[in-house]
Amino acid sequence: MIADVVTAVREVAHAEVMPRFREVGHRRKADGSVVTEADLAAQHALAARLARIAPVPLVGEEMGVAERDGILEAAGGSFWCVDPLDGTSNFANAIPCFAVSVALFAAGRPVLGVVYNPAAGELFHAARGAGAWLGDERLPLRPGATRLRDAIAGVDLKRLPKPLAAALAERPPYHSQRNFGSGTLEWCWLAAGRLDVYLHGDQQLWDYAAGSVILAEAGGHAATFDADDFWAGPLRSRAVVAALDREAFVAWRSWIRARS
Repeated sequence: MIADVVTAVREVAHAEVMPRFREVGHRRKADGSVVTEADLAAQHALAARLARIAPVPLVGEEMGVAERDGILEAAGGSFWCVDPLDGTSNFANAIPCFAVSVALFAAGRPVLGVVYNPAAGELFHAARGAGAWLGDERLPLRPGATRLRDAIAGVDLKRLPKPLAAALAERPPYHSQRNFGSGTLEWCWLAAGRLDVYLHGDQQLWDYAAGSVILAEAGGHAATFDADDFWAGPLRSRAVVAALDREAFVAWRSWIRARS
């Protein structure tokens, strides 16, 4: 199945997303986020392709809230989760850092994930129990930093509690910080060892669905602000506290919880 999903994601990205890169306008949705014709076309194409691979419901970012909630309630824990274009603001501004993301859930947990950045030609994928990969290279590509003070951190400051954001701005515990505007890719770069630790204050299901299984299969670790079990609570959204190395993860989680 993973090979079929990889093929579908790659082909949809090249048919519906890349031809519109640098060529398409955008508008803002009611929640202030950006959407383009590429988002809508890619989700429509993925829905058709994925239904032929596994005939379960699909939850996509470009659905209304009521429609998404209804599908999640009725799906019984088995469904596709799609972000047809993560990093839409980057895409709309001709920044080549965006991805198509697909995860398959069973019993309420992701069992496979595929994340593809067509501008870079990089495709990350994982299936539960089968490891995580960038193309045919097993992840991680390099080990994560073990000491927090040596870590490269992926941090999105804008959705964090104000005391935590202030502490990170004034006295960060890591070596250096990055934010790329594509949560799905940041999960994958953490799994690859390009980032060492990761923090996000509020991700939606399609932001973390594929990336979380890729990180787990790469040997990484994730929690939320208040739960060691990343999957505790409703699926719709959650904060992310994650790291590739276990020692760095424990230190990162402790530092964040003491300030949030």
